[in-house]
Amino acid sequence: MPMIVPQADPGAGYRALRAEIDAAVARVLASGWYILGEEGAAFEAEFAAWLGTAHAIGCASGTDALVLALRGLGIGHGCAVATVSHTAVATVAAIEIAGAVPVLIDIDPLHYTMDPVELTAVLEHPPASLPPIRAVIPVHLYGQACDLPPILAACARHGVAVIEDCSQAHGATLGGRKVGTFSEIAAFSLYPTKNLGALGDAGALATNDAALAARIGALRQYGWQERYVSAERGINSRLDEVQAAILRARLPHLDAQNARRQAIAAAYDEAVPDPPARRAAAGHVFHQYVIRSTDRPALQTRLRAEGIGTAVHYPVPVHRQPAYRNRVALGPSGCRESEKASEEILSLPMFPELTDAQVAHVCEQLSTARGFAPER
Repeated sequence: MPMIVPQADPGAGYRALRAEIDAAVARVLASGWYILGEEGAAFEAEFAAWLGTAHAIGCASGTDALVLALRGLGIGHGCAVATVSHTAVATVAAIEIAGAVPVLIDIDPLHYTMDPVELTAVLEHPPASLPPIRAVIPVHLYGQACDLPPILAACARHGVAVIEDCSQAHGATLGGRKVGTFSEIAAFSLYPTKNLGALGDAGALATNDAALAARIGALRQYGWQERYVSAERGINSRLDEVQAAILRARLPHLDAQNARRQAIAAAYDEAVPDPPARRAAAGHVFHQYVIRSTDRPALQTRLRAEGIGTAVHYPVPVHRQPAYRNRVALGPSGCRESEKASEEILSLPMFPELTDAQVAHVCEQLSTARGFAPER
């Protein structure tokens, strides 16, 4: 019977902090206050302090965080928003939920993040059939910062807002500074498998703009500035007290857990012929450890036979999914690199509770496997 190594295991994260999480949940249950109370306010303050921003606002999911960011900036109908096709579909879905039109940019094939050269070309010569591009959502993917400096510079030249999607990059850095602190506002998913995860859906936003934070705080609850009176049209997207308390219990452990992810990644680096590329001056926190294989199904089958789980993040670029195919605008490359990546990428087991024995087992199997993509 081979050793079992799942690709992800949210239950392991709970078991590792069971006493602290159970105490946090019990505290909320005993309080009698379950929505927008002391736990949520405390988590927002603690998360902002950890990240290095003036404000954080909790909400119900990472998707809602992006929608609220767009709404808070006044971006919706009559606007286009540029992002990538190689991302969780939530990024693009949020643009359309907000009423805007997505424009999908290709990726840098080494790091799987937005190609700033193509973005610059699209901002300089936007598709004539679309409304004006008013925002860009660069996605910090797999735990690594995207190439922000040229993206920020291009957006500044064209008066375009930047919303960082940090849903896979809690604690990732660029030049020693945490992602989520470079733009007008940043969105975080706090889904259970994220580096910082709740035990249910949850999300957060971060900004240094007090007026924007206050507006989003109202928008997440029907646009209320006073109870039961909507100053503008909002939504219901509140971070509940149970999840806020769980996140408070987990946040103090995040830096150590990210360090464990980095140690696991260093071990994998020795076992694969072409480790994931690291961007210069970037601190990668390995939400996923992604390799490439010219025969992915065979490699997955081989690893599965040895008890090793894998996943594909993501098997179909957004522009090729049935809901979006032939109706979303693309950059001039037609997202060619996104399509190539989707055919070869493979995520190995990655979560901080992996044991040394499990990591060694994965490394042993990888060192004798075949079908890796040629070194780039």
